Amino acid sequence: MSQQSNVRLFVLGALMLSLVLTLIGRLFYLQVMTGEEYKVAAVNNTVREVVEPAVRGLILDQVGRPLVSNRTSLVITVDKIELSREPDGGEAVIERLGRILDLPAEEIADRLKPCGSEGAKPPPVCWNGSPYQPVPIAQDVDPQTALTVMEQGQVYRSVDARLDAIREYPAPFNVNAAHLLGYLGPLTEEQLEEQGPTTASDRLRRTDAVGRSGLEAYYDEEVRGKPGITTLAVDTAGRVTGTLEQFDPEPGQYLISSLDARLQSVVEDQLVRAVQRAQRQGNPGDSGAAVVVDVKTGRILAMASYPTYDPSIWVGGVTQKQFEKLMDSGSLASNATQGIFAPGSTYKVVSTLAAGKQGFDLNGTYDCPSRVKLGTQVFRNYESAAYGDISLARALEVSCNTVFYGLADRMWEQAGGDDAGRDGADPVADAARQLGLGEATGIDLPVESEGRIASREFKIENWERKRDTWCKNAVEGYPETRKSAPELADYFTALDQENCADGFRWREGDALNASIGQGDTAVTPLQMAMVYAAIANGGTVYEPRMVKAIMSADGSQIQEIPPIVSNEITGSRARQSIRFLQRSLPRVTTEGSGRDPFSGFPLDQIPVASKTGSAQVTGDKVSTAWFASYAPADDPQYAVVMMVTQGGLGSKTSGPSVRKIYEALFGVDGQDVNSRRSVLVDGKPSSNLPVIRQDGTPVIPLGKDSGLPEARETVTARGDEGGG
Repeated sequence: MSQQSNVRLFVLGALMLSLVLTLIGRLFYLQVMTGEEYKVAAVNNTVREVVEPAVRGLILDQVGRPLVSNRTSLVITVDKIELSREPDGGEAVIERLGRILDLPAEEIADRLKPCGSEGAKPPPVCWNGSPYQPVPIAQDVDPQTALTVMEQGQVYRSVDARLDAIREYPAPFNVNAAHLLGYLGPLTEEQLEEQGPTTASDRLRRTDAVGRSGLEAYYDEEVRGKPGITTLAVDTAGRVTGTLEQFDPEPGQYLISSLDARLQSVVEDQLVRAVQRAQRQGNPGDSGAAVVVDVKTGRILAMASYPTYDPSIWVGGVTQKQFEKLMDSGSLASNATQGIFAPGSTYKVVSTLAAGKQGFDLNGTYDCPSRVKLGTQVFRNYESAAYGDISLARALEVSCNTVFYGLADRMWEQAGGDDAGRDGADPVADAARQLGLGEATGIDLPVESEGRIASREFKIENWERKRDTWCKNAVEGYPETRKSAPELADYFTALDQENCADGFRWREGDALNASIGQGDTAVTPLQMAMVYAAIANGGTVYEPRMVKAIMSADGSQIQEIPPIVSNEITGSRARQSIRFLQRSLPRVTTEGSGRDPFSGFPLDQIPVASKTGSAQVTGDKVSTAWFASYAPADDPQYAVVMMVTQGGLGSKTSGPSVRKIYEALFGVDGQDVNSRRSVLVDGKPSSNLPVIRQDGTPVIPLGKDSGLPEARETVTARGDEGGG
């Protein structure tokens, strides 16, 4: 063999060896290094899941009335796989379906397009689920249309009708409670990312509707249940070859709320009436809130916000126009838990607690002039004139600002006055924190505001945030404003120069404003209700709770949620101050600023402790009308707080509605008190949990106590003759 032939054989051999080594290396990589990954991919190519959503659990009031339930809806669906096998790709079927449903064929086609595919509209229009899962096209279809579709299967191939559970708001006693109950919405990409990679059967999927606000959101995991999963085997052509496994859906759990639907209806109505009352008095009266809390447990019995919206608007999704209208109305956020407002004179109970803790004589005499002047600034009484020397209890009765200015001034001086540093004493702020202000209450709702306590700490933090802006404006001098209003520019410049240099100082005027709930102080109505509940029960600050128990859909398993104590007012001086307030606040209703709205009320049988407030607002806005209270004052059960923004005087605007709420709670008619007239079943908050039958229907009170139309009552409580 020639030398040339040997070279050729050598090259050919080397090439063959190289190819073999490359093949072995590739096989090693595929089978050993990434074998598991390709195994999973292969399984995914041959297995598909069909998801059957679980029925969400009901939300009930404390005696079992349904606040949120489910109704059955006839839904028309389309099987995309079967539709794609039509000779024309299903166009004729879509056209016929559009005609019978009175829907444009283009709209049906849009609903069938997978999200993310070319030409697909954004969710919730596009289909975000499995291609093997029937796509819902229309809900609440009339029975005749559904029957036609099912009977004419050859004409409507791939089309079917089924019964789905749709969220419903039965509204016993026409209750609204939109901000408390919440609503459902589509799953967001952020929620999917937070979930992370998981193959759990109960994982969130793109087609899921989840709670977006209220109890629906806070307890979404409990109420959502577990979906039914059918795992199908499919071949490479996408044809189903068999069922590998199947799990039935597990219904969501029921929430037993502490709300009472009948009381909630009264509170909502009285809040609207308070707003209307403000408007009749010539005030804007543009928003408000009301809270009723059980002072012995911290449970919320009723809570309303104005303006509100119809919670059923979210069922099936809202249009962009509807959403923009809701946003413009200011009705989406709850004023009770998210709105923060200056509390005005209702805050004087905090200053009283601070004074008592500092050793001031709560039974002493204090001067009540009509005004106090500090430098060029004058601090006046708002709801009262000069009363001369009066007791501190009388100062609460007539809401004398200047008495509290004097107390605050002495506490400020004792702390070091202008020379006090960052760590100087701040008794009023400390008392506010003890009562739970300046932080979230911990209520079982997804969003609430912390509020704000006027204090040395806040003043320093605010200065650190705004110092650069103040200093910049102090140097520049507002050049644009100066062109048209030089005097105003000079004023703003001087103000910013002072804030730039000394904006961190807790000045005398700051302390005086804080003592009467003005200045930087801002609270939610819920926070103020919890403050008065704590005073009523002797110093226990509770975390407010909306839900008292979680029950399985057949009633067999119960998880009770006990009251949670957030803080206890301790120390002999602090306890003496609480007792002083308990003695003094009832006289506000009989002898002071709370007297007029309770004229003719049987206060000898049901004494009411109260404090009015008319909190001033910056600019030309009208004051916020507050009325904070609890009753019976000699054996406290309920705290009731109401406020109306731009409502004027608290005693004139909110007071009459608070009275009506107490009349409903205690069954008051004139001077007659009869618990059988109470809006609460048996005249008190229910200590028992409602009964849930095995079929999932709750046992509710019958007759006038059900709050539901007779037909609806029969459906909800079928099979029960005695009520519950």
